Amino acid sequence: MTTAEIVAAGNELLIGDVLDTNTNWLCKRITGLGGRVTRAVMVGDDLEAIGREIRGALGRGAEAIFTTGGLGPTADDMTLAAVAQATECPLELHDEAQEMVRRRYQELADQGFVADEALTEARRKMAILPRGAKAVFNPVGAAPAVVLEMGDSTLIALPGVPAELKGIFEGPLGQTLEALFGEGIFVEKVAIVDCQDESVLAPILRQVAEAHPAVYIKSRAKRFGPEVKLRVTLSLASHHRAEVERAIDLALGDLRESLAKVGIAIDAVES
Repeated sequence: MTTAEIVAAGNELLIGDVLDTNTNWLCKRITGLGGRVTRAVMVGDDLEAIGREIRGALGRGAEAIFTTGGLGPTADDMTLAAVAQATECPLELHDEAQEMVRRRYQELADQGFVADEALTEARRKMAILPRGAKAVFNPVGAAPAVVLEMGDSTLIALPGVPAELKGIFEGPLGQTLEALFGEGIFVEKVAIVDCQDESVLAPILRQVAEAHPAVYIKSRAKRFGPEVKLRVTLSLASHHRAEVERAIDLALGDLRESLAKVGIAIDAVES
């Protein structure tokens, strides 16, 4: 299973001005591809802080390292500078990335969205990448994404604008993701349990989890109340759907049987 870490950069995240929905979305997508996110952090627009997290991820052997934010034209967009520093791959003008940026601003100028198409210093900044990196077309915005291979790790720098991040991840990044994760399968089923007390479920869930170590089993309780029913999630990622479905169904069957012994029923199962 491919391991991944996420570094979300931006002062706006840390002061609470912007909600970091990107990390949540990436966690779901990476899990859905059969990968496993082992760590996710938020840092400010700080060269040393971003670089420290990237070096840490490389040191921990993360196979996929995703950064979000900090690819734009302004001075506080410094993710690629931090990547260059952390990997000792100096920044340099990337011809293909520059052509991507040039074409985008030509389109924007033709549509009247910007005053002119000139490749200014600020715009050219988005085409200055760490040496050895590959530029990935951004179908929504101007700044290309960046892929940098570092030994057994692949670093993927994505824009912070959610629409741009999703557009790249679901489109041009496909070949890179397939090489990293293969054709992964993620299956999740949720059992609706007629029980109001999570502490009653705890020993039963522990017993079932120990019997099915490959399956992630987790109960979720939001509040107490006579009408409350607990949700128990069973999930597994792998590369073979039949194996995944069988493993989850076996765990679900054991859970149903164990609960029945103490008079607790599963009212429904949601996929």
